[in-house]
Amino acid sequence: MARQIGEKLTAAWGQPVVVENKPGANTILATDSVAKSAADGHTILMTTDATFSINPHLYAKLPFDTQRDFIPVTMLVLLQQLLVAHPSFSANTLEELIKLAKAKPGSINYASYGSGSQPHLSGEMLKNKAGIDLVHVPYKGISLAVPAVMAGEVQLTFAGIATSMPQLKAGRIKAIAIGGTQRSALLPQVPTFSELGYPEVETHAWFGFFLPAGSPKEAVSKIHLDVTRVLQDPDFRQKQLIEKGYEVVGSSPDEFAAYIRKDSESRGRAVKISGAKAE
Repeated sequence: MARQIGEKLTAAWGQPVVVENKPGANTILATDSVAKSAADGHTILMTTDATFSINPHLYAKLPFDTQRDFIPVTMLVLLQQLLVAHPSFSANTLEELIKLAKAKPGSINYASYGSGSQPHLSGEMLKNKAGIDLVHVPYKGISLAVPAVMAGEVQLTFAGIATSMPQLKAGRIKAIAIGGTQRSALLPQVPTFSELGYPEVETHAWFGFFLPAGSPKEAVSKIHLDVTRVLQDPDFRQKQLIEKGYEVVGSSPDEFAAYIRKDSESRGRAVKISGAKAE
């Protein structure tokens, strides 16, 4: 997504937009790099909700302050995750899953990509609100959880529509519920946790743009304006985002900042319930 948006911005600005991947430490390395970069509007951080909504509650200490050291520019997209299961799993609905879990506590397991990850927090909130016992099985990467369900190593996991659709269509996994307040147009038959009575089970992930604190207001405004123009381009919006399961947002800096505050509070509660900690 960063490269696709970067190509559009390169054309609009008449200068190259270089995407530099800096993986590691659950987004902390890249985020710290941007926090310490020049506040001249030429270095942008694209990251996920883990950085601003989860990590401050998960880590005892971070090398930056998410509220003090960054300016939110815009939320690009929101992505709701599905609760998916192996096709042989006897429960086909959330009600059946909860009934089975209560009848056989500790017999159902779910995969995540690590302690404090979105799937882990979603699973623990479901356990808490439904009063059931599911066994958490953390894997070492986001790309391993769905294959673990497909292989029958675990029965459940939470995964984004984009990564799940090919496997759903092939019948290698099945969908039980999805996060958010409304059903996905791509999977209209799959009910939301909210409509099933569990609105606290938040499964979402989001992607957004940030600048280092102290960046010129003109830079914030220009980047926001030009990025939202990209998001509003009908062809780009449909083919690169909506068809892949993303909800296009393009919020203002103030709207994004307000959303992060609320999101951080709810994710903080989930981290506390999960007992997750990171060193």
